[in-house]
Amino acid sequence: MSEWTLAHAYEFQGQTVRYAIRGDGPPLVLVHGTPFSSFIWRHLIPRLADKWRVYFYDLLGYGQSEMRDHQDVSLGVQNQVLACLLDHWKLEAPRIVGHDFGGTTVLRTHIVGNRDFEKIILIDPVALSPWGSPFFAHVNKNETAFQGMPGYIHEAIVTAYVRGATYRTMSDETLQGVLHPWLSESGRNAFYRQIAQADKRFTDEIEPKYGGITRPVLIAWGEEDEWIPIETGRRLHNAISGSSFVPIPKAGHLVQEDEPDALLEVIEEFFG
Repeated sequence: MSEWTLAHAYEFQGQTVRYAIRGDGPPLVLVHGTPFSSFIWRHLIPRLADKWRVYFYDLLGYGQSEMRDHQDVSLGVQNQVLACLLDHWKLEAPRIVGHDFGGTTVLRTHIVGNRDFEKIILIDPVALSPWGSPFFAHVNKNETAFQGMPGYIHEAIVTAYVRGATYRTMSDETLQGVLHPWLSESGRNAFYRQIAQADKRFTDEIEPKYGGITRPVLIAWGEEDEWIPIETGRRLHNAISGSSFVPIPKAGHLVQEDEPDALLEVIEEFFG
């Protein structure tokens, strides 16, 4: 939405990544997932910024960051973007929170990129195979056909898709904020591009290494998540030795929308 603006720009391999910083104190980084943007953190950022210096951005090919044809926006590049931003921000071991693909990006940055974090919170992350809905599989095989779809049909498809991310009925304000980046011509193409590039090899690469994570990890999971069931969260908890697991009642995949107060409490308690 127009009032949600990321004021700063970083150039990653000739592509613009938009970000913002709020508050003062120890650094805390927020990484969103798909098909969302940093907009989903809007309920939490003002309150987190009372205690921490909060860094948040839009993944490459998402939100206000650059979208272009033939762009690599896969999980294989998003950890590189995050690593470069950490260098740009001069952060060595911040606290970090990742949701959905953002959780995967955090894990890949830590494991593949060998970047340190003081503490890690993962919210309903895409971290264990198998993953990817039938819709993902269909787009993967037919990306070009979807990209040529009329705008009103595209909007109806994305609306139906994202409404399934919450347990409570998604508000119009939330829906419009999630939809907005995907409704322009470049946004329509970018929406199907990021789905078509979703490949489980990027999680298969790191899954065997979860047991080697030594930093404190907390996994928060919406009990009513219909995109990735909570049983997957418990499997991930077992895979990451010493991790904590917190179910969030009355929350779907988009915990930030369903139960922001409960999630804020979890974050504040874990990060201390």
